[in-house]
Amino acid sequence: MGDDLQEILVTAEQLDQRLSEMAAQIDADYQGKEILMVGVLRGAVMVMADLSRKLHTPLEMDWMAVSSYGSGTKSSGVVRILKDLDHDVNGRDVLIVEDIIDSGLTLAWLKTNLESRGAKSVKIATALRKPEAMKVDVEVSYVGFDIPDEFVVGYGLDYAEKYRNLPFVGTLKPSVYSH
Repeated sequence: MGDDLQEILVTAEQLDQRLSEMAAQIDADYQGKEILMVGVLRGAVMVMADLSRKLHTPLEMDWMAVSSYGSGTKSSGVVRILKDLDHDVNGRDVLIVEDIIDSGLTLAWLKTNLESRGAKSVKIATALRKPEAMKVDVEVSYVGFDIPDEFVVGYGLDYAEKYRNLPFVGTLKPSVYSH
């Protein structure tokens, strides 16, 4: 896979350090509470696992899979739930965990959806955010790294279902996806 990479944007060490800092802030913010962490499949698997192990706050985990319709790599914001939560969110403090926020359209929909189900609070944590790609204003409480609006892989992010297992975040050489 190394031959396919163009550049490493965020190292494994940087991710680990930043998630520790985010966990400390989350612990402080949720002191005396219990969190229902909701991971968005599939990309959030790595950040959900690593972040949850750094938290001292009591928590439960659940997963959602959502699909947004659009052309190719661009989201339209029209969302379909592929896998819904197993837990009821009514009266719960929910923390949505994402791998990356691009347009914010799907995440805005998801936050509104969970609030409409009676969640006491809904906050968002993400490993990565692309500020230039944002189309809607979504309040993100915990951000690992702001990155350029480039296509990235690693740490849960894929290209054609490959590269998710890389321990860092990087870009691919254009030759990988141009053929």
